[in-house]
Amino acid sequence: MMQRLEQLFLFPGQWLAAPREPPRAPGLERWTIDSNEGAVEAWFLPALGVRPGERRPAVIFAHGNGELIDPWVDPLEPYRAMGLGLLLPEYRGYGRSKGTPSEKAIAEDFGRFYDQLVGRPDVDAAKVVLHGRSLGGGAVCALAKIRPASGLVLESTFTSVAAVARRWLVPAAVLTNRFDNETVVRGFPHAVLVLHGRHDGVIPHAHATALAHVARQAKLVTYDCDHNDMPRAVDSYWSEIATYLRTVGVLDGA
Repeated sequence: MMQRLEQLFLFPGQWLAAPREPPRAPGLERWTIDSNEGAVEAWFLPALGVRPGERRPAVIFAHGNGELIDPWVDPLEPYRAMGLGLLLPEYRGYGRSKGTPSEKAIAEDFGRFYDQLVGRPDVDAAKVVLHGRSLGGGAVCALAKIRPASGLVLESTFTSVAAVARRWLVPAAVLTNRFDNETVVRGFPHAVLVLHGRHDGVIPHAHATALAHVARQAKLVTYDCDHNDMPRAVDSYWSEIATYLRTVGVLDGA
C-alpha cells in the first residue's frame, strides 16, 4: 500500500498512453538498453549543422513526472540549433519502456545512456550538460552523482522529494526515493543555472532559492509563471541558457 502511494505521488506518468512511434525529426535515433525489467528507451537527436568528423557538446534532458519524452522533441530544438546533440532518456514504466520507475533505476539507466552518448564520435565527452525539469531535476542530479557533467540546468525542481512530500502531506516514512538534489548541487564543481516560476504551486520558488544558495556558483532566473507554463522565448529562456553554456565553456564566445 505504501509503495503504491509513493508511485502515485512520484511517478504518475507511467500510466500515460504513448504513441507507438516517435515523431518525425531530422536524425532522430531510437536507442534501447536491456534492464533487468525489460527494454528502456531513449531518443538521440544530433546537433544541427555538424560537419563530418566534428565533435559537438550534448545535453541530456529529463522531463517531469507526468510527462513523456514524446512532446519534448520540438520545444528543445533550440539546443540542436545551438550545436548540441540532444538525448532524451525515458523512465522505466513510462511510454514504451518496461519496468517500474525508481530513483535507483533512473540513475542506472541514465548512466548507461550517458556512456553510450559519450562514446559517439560526434559527441564531445568533455562537454555534456544535464537539464532536468521538475522530477527530471532529481533524475539529472542522480546522474551527476555518478557521471561527470560540464553544466547543470535545474528547471522548476525541488531541493528533495522529502521537502515536497511534507507540503503535500505525504508521510516521509513511505518514501524510498529521496532525490536529494540539494546535496548534489552543493558538491557540483561547476556553475548551476536555476530556472523557476515565481507562482509555482507544485514546487514553491523557495526550493529554487535554496538550490541557488548552496551551489558553489549559480544564477537564479525567475519567471512570472506557475509550474507548467514557463515561457520558453528565444530572447529570455533560451538566451539565458545560451549565456550559461558559454559561461561553463560548453559553447564558444563571451
